[in-house]
Amino acid sequence: MYKVFVNDVPIILSTEKKIGKQYTTIPLKEVKFKSLIRQINDGELIYINLYHKNAEKLEKFLRKKLPVVEAAGGLVYNSKKSILFIRRNGKWDLPKGKIEKGETRQEAAIRETEEETGVQNLEIRKFIAQTYHVFKRNDKFKLKITYWYEMYTDYTGDLMPQQDEGIKKAKWKNFAKSQKALTESYENIKLLFPKEYLTTHPNDRVS
Repeated sequence: MYKVFVNDVPIILSTEKKIGKQYTTIPLKEVKFKSLIRQINDGELIYINLYHKNAEKLEKFLRKKLPVVEAAGGLVYNSKKSILFIRRNGKWDLPKGKIEKGETRQEAAIRETEEETGVQNLEIRKFIAQTYHVFKRNDKFKLKITYWYEMYTDYTGDLMPQQDEGIKKAKWKNFAKSQKALTESYENIKLLFPKEYLTTHPNDRVS
């Protein structure tokens, strides 16, 4: 199963025809993806399940429908078990960036995390997951696939947010502060955190 976020609304791609009463299920071969994105942006659709019985077809479908930008980033812990966040576009986020030509995903994740926050001595512990979200650039929809790694550092120096990338803050946050930050973050970022951090579908919340 895949979750592709459009403005924090997840499109589910799965091998199951029925995943919940509230979901509209559409066979993959019948999907007009750009039209679907517009319907989500207009608030006409909220719960969507795109179905195909062959799991291997799901990501191939995504890559075929939209131009792909691949990125990598990190969920970084320090010796106090605090997590490294960045503040950009009015949201708390995790450091990440585009994979450059000739780089491995791991190399890009470390480089981008260092550049965006000023942190050093990063060590990759494990691969966490890959996330998918749709964005618009130059009036064209694109699909960003980001590969995320759990990292560790013993760095205790100053953090330096990368201002020219629009990053206003780079902060270590303990468990409680991380939970609070996630209330001002993106739904695909929340998928990377241990279960005690997880929230419900954005449209299930009571305002």
